[in-house]
Amino acid sequence: MRFRFLPAAVVAASMVLGFATTASAKDPVAAAPEPAAKELTVGQSAARERQKKCGAEWRALSVADKAAQGPKWPQYFSKCVKRLKEIKA
Repeated sequence: MRFRFLPAAVVAASMVLGFATTASAKDPVAAAPEPAAKELTVGQSAARERQKKCGAEWRALSVADKAAQGPKWPQYFSKCVKRLKEIKA
């Protein structure tokens, strides 16, 4: 019965003495610097442009037009990307 509180005493002592791990300079995850923003490649910037154009077109469509073009965004986006790539080529 005497050793019943021993684990709690060890944890409390380690916290008092500063052995407990917290988000401090000792923690490599907390102290890690934020990664710098990477430059986009030509293909990535072109894909981002196509996504923005297709998104703007999708938001401009009425409910009836959306049903005719493809009822959901993924189907519409696939068709839109193909169309924009054909125009570019």
